[in-house]
Amino acid sequence: MLITLQQAAQKIRSVNKILVTAHIMPDGDAIGSTLAAMMILRSIGKDAQVYIDDSVRKNLHALPSFNEIRRPTADETFDAELLLILDTSAERIGNVRKLTDAPTLNIDHHVTNSGAEVDELYLEPDAAATCEIIFKLARELNATITPEIATCLYTGLATDTGFFQFSNTSAETLAIASELIACGVSPNFISEQIESKSLAEVLGLAHALSTLKMYFDDKVAGMMIDHEASKQFESTEGFIDEIRVIDTVDVAFLITEKAPNFCRVSMRSKGVDVSKIANVLGGGGHIRAAGCSLKMSLADAEKTLIAAIGSAI
Repeated sequence: MLITLQQAAQKIRSVNKILVTAHIMPDGDAIGSTLAAMMILRSIGKDAQVYIDDSVRKNLHALPSFNEIRRPTADETFDAELLLILDTSAERIGNVRKLTDAPTLNIDHHVTNSGAEVDELYLEPDAAATCEIIFKLARELNATITPEIATCLYTGLATDTGFFQFSNTSAETLAIASELIACGVSPNFISEQIESKSLAEVLGLAHALSTLKMYFDDKVAGMMIDHEASKQFESTEGFIDEIRVIDTVDVAFLITEKAPNFCRVSMRSKGVDVSKIANVLGGGGHIRAAGCSLKMSLADAEKTLIAAIGSAI
């Protein structure tokens, strides 16, 4: 059921113990929004805990309270009164769903989120990041934005907007970023942390670029990382941005074979609605940034994706 932000705040006020989570393969907005939400909830007297069913890139480990994130273990349970799902639909939270049978409140900005499998959904597709919504939620809850909370929220805004370069950057996004800086954020600290890469990641980028292929008269660019190569890389975050900037390219994609017959797909675009392409393939996301998983070989994933992109353009 779709609800307002005011109703979401009221739901939160009505319970005490809250489990907070986000999607697998978490990015800056997922981690920033969950950590900020946890600190906001605790500041108003709630018992809140973050669980993420995946590893997190090292460049996000410097965020305040990062070491409090838990990963669910086999047969573990959590006696929550509310499961708060951020920055994703319920089907992408992994084994966190097994921790509790509590009612679910979903807060998201992905236009492809249908609200399936949750009790209540607050969806704001015009928000640049879920962290933008959590900032507004804090205001609804009359919570103080501490420097630690502001740092987490700013991280989500910065990463989901490409440091305020993508088309989802609005005047409201920049106004909120300005308020967060006034609350104590150090933008240089966040940019240095987020943009830092290990030697392995740089070498991984070099490998990915070596697989570059162009399609449809150079309007589409793609890279493919096979399973053996993927095992060597901690993360492929940011790889796709290196080919999105090619002047002739409208759609860029990266296919990573995470396991035999299982591939992760990331897409970026300048004009085409890649969320529709991802949706056709069982995924979702934003108009300019989306992704999906394909249970097939790398070669078949390439053929399937190119066919879907071809139909879209």
